[in-house]
Amino acid sequence: MKKLMEQLIKFGFVGVLCFLIDFVIGYVLVALLEDALSKSWAAAIGGFFGFTVSVIVNYILSMKFVFVRNEELDRKKEFVIFIVLSVIGLGINEVILLACTKVYEASPVLGETLKFTTWYTIAKVIATAIVMVYNFISRKIFLEKKANTRAEGKQCR
Repeated sequence: MKKLMEQLIKFGFVGVLCFLIDFVIGYVLVALLEDALSKSWAAAIGGFFGFTVSVIVNYILSMKFVFVRNEELDRKKEFVIFIVLSVIGLGINEVILLACTKVYEASPVLGETLKFTTWYTIAKVIATAIVMVYNFISRKIFLEKKANTRAEGKQCR
């Protein structure tokens, strides 16, 4: 249990850094594009590019500091699995951002009360929390080396 808690803390640190990378890139693009494109497209483009850059950083840090590498997977296969899992996470992220954007656009009260970039920030926090849970569980299942025996009570490193 202690190892899992340590791993969750490391995952949290990597996640916060990657969230900041994702958020800053996304926010800047939304702010630049919201007047040139529809708000939905601005959110989708900002979300996509922020998420993509953060996934690359996340792969490097996660496989170095968070998860125990499965030596049976070569690095190319490991990276492909990481990307596939991340693309699923991106899909979840984009659906949440687009749904929140539609709510904003459909609500005259929200439009009068909040700037779109503020609403985007709220939506991004919601999306990030959901995708973070998905990412940890899926990476733990598909990428991490499994312990040799349960009786040892330790992860193999």
